[in-house]
Amino acid sequence: MVLNGAQNNGLQWVSQIQAWARELGFSQIGVAPVDLSSAEEGLMAWLAQGFHGDMAYMASHGLKRARPAELVPGTVSVITARMDYLPRSTPDGWQGLEFDRLNRPGEGIVSVYARGRDYHKVLRGRLQKLSDRIAQDLGPLGYRVFTDSAPVLEAELAARSGQGWRGKHTLVLNREAGSMFFLGEIYVDIALPPTAPTSGHCGSCTACIDICPTQAIVAPHRLDARRCISYLTIEHAGPIPLELRPLMANRIYGCDDCQLSCPWNKFAQRSALPDFDERRGLSGQQLATLFAWTEDEFLRYTEGGPIRRIGHERWLRNVAVAMGNALRVSDDVMIRNALQKRALDPSPLVREHVAWALAS
Repeated sequence: MVLNGAQNNGLQWVSQIQAWARELGFSQIGVAPVDLSSAEEGLMAWLAQGFHGDMAYMASHGLKRARPAELVPGTVSVITARMDYLPRSTPDGWQGLEFDRLNRPGEGIVSVYARGRDYHKVLRGRLQKLSDRIAQDLGPLGYRVFTDSAPVLEAELAARSGQGWRGKHTLVLNREAGSMFFLGEIYVDIALPPTAPTSGHCGSCTACIDICPTQAIVAPHRLDARRCISYLTIEHAGPIPLELRPLMANRIYGCDDCQLSCPWNKFAQRSALPDFDERRGLSGQQLATLFAWTEDEFLRYTEGGPIRRIGHERWLRNVAVAMGNALRVSDDVMIRNALQKRALDPSPLVREHVAWALAS
């Protein structure tokens, strides 16, 4: 569908959509074209090198990721959305405070984004409300909402619509907001004028590459997910490779190091929404306490949050690795006793990682 009044009317609609989005808590709205053909070669090369690891879904849809109109027939524009997620209570100097957690090996580190409500639910619900509002004023609208939930090149679409530029860690960076934000999209069947992309501002900085504990950023703008701690603790289902376990330290769900080291994140914005406030029990908690959670307790403490998706078994695997790393620093009786209580766990995956931790 083409809007009446062509370009000027389209610009007015984009401005109106941006105003509605701000009311819903979004930080920025852009519009991307659907021609992503120039990204296809890089996507296929990344997949060919096996950098996606166990994430078979990255390859299963082929080039539909780079072809929005094939994924959702009738799509002619993509509305992109950005939402800041730093908790409202985040103090000044938060990057240094997060790095300090590595100096407390008996404490589990959960990635900042995962300490609050599941962002999939937050963004999807608000994108749906935004879509309904657009349809209410515009008339019949064909659309589909996405939030890290389908074969969509989110970062590419965000960069092409002016949300920021692709940093060397592959994440999107914004001059006013760093990279601590979520992305979402609305594929629509109306032709909206694209918003202009921005230029890159990483320069010669390699902070994200240098800081990565497992050297997963193998080159600027190229990530080997198989080495990434976020991938290992969340997406990877099997045993964590032996050579990578010591490098994980006390990170038990995700890893923020490449973002914490980025100079642009001094501009990261706090969310205005309570959804991303830290939940009790997920930040600053002792590993022995987290490892003692029964499956029912795990489900209760993670209800409504993103951590629940990995399940209790992978949770115990991750915490066991962190406990083994803590024992390498100093022999902690509480940690050793907690591990020994699960030495005969019904799960072979948990037993293997417990045995490794106890051998530390």
